[in-house]
Amino acid sequence: MSSFSLAVRDSTTMLRRNLLHARRYPSLTLNLLLMPIMLLLLFVYIFGDVMSAGIGGGADRSAYIAYVVPGILLMTVGGTVVGTAVSVSNDMTEGIIDRFRTMAIHRGSVLVGHVVGSVLQCVTSVVLVGAVAVAIGFRSTDASTLEWLAALGLLVLFATALTWIAVGMGLVSPNAEAASNNAMPLILLPLLSSAFVPVDAMPGWFRPIAEYQPFTPVIETLRGLLLGSGIGHNGWLAVLWCLGLAVLGYFWSAAKFNGDPK
Repeated sequence: MSSFSLAVRDSTTMLRRNLLHARRYPSLTLNLLLMPIMLLLLFVYIFGDVMSAGIGGGADRSAYIAYVVPGILLMTVGGTVVGTAVSVSNDMTEGIIDRFRTMAIHRGSVLVGHVVGSVLQCVTSVVLVGAVAVAIGFRSTDASTLEWLAALGLLVLFATALTWIAVGMGLVSPNAEAASNNAMPLILLPLLSSAFVPVDAMPGWFRPIAEYQPFTPVIETLRGLLLGSGIGHNGWLAVLWCLGLAVLGYFWSAAKFNGDPK
């Protein structure tokens, strides 16, 4: 077999291993999935009318559902990849990586298995949260099929980028608890973005924090695609953020994994 075929085979084996772990220990995934669903229900049913009126949409809960869902979907991605950081940290501290390194397997397949498995879990989580959003009234009737495909592609690209960052966080963490804490900004950053209110409605001193971070352009692009409205310059900013984070996370993770003495 060629080296590429061996890499694909070993990566597939590691992917299967990670998916089996996720199936056997679903509590972490379910706990991380519960938060975006609770936030969605909270902001729609408790704050929906007030928030909609505050951003100029009148006291219309259905309008606020359309506004808030893209941010909740990206928060779902951020929450899901926290589980990846914990899983990677467990692998590094429980000795299984030492055993893998003594076996004739492709070295990078361990990380690839984590990344691909995490992206698949992100997509599944997004579908579940999206189903809840549809059940409570979210509609995307103005989006074309091409825009739906572009939205899905953006979600997969963003999930890949955040997963590589989470893998790096897991590799540098001494234990699972530290990995969970280190990855917490991936959940908190959406709260400081345009997920719940427009950037223009924020205090002037706070706007740069919300504007110059990865979640805001990705949320605005996803919102425009799902609602069939314009995305402006946010489209290329979102792609640049995703590619930059993916490259940074990949080289950081690879350098840490290959240089780890354990």
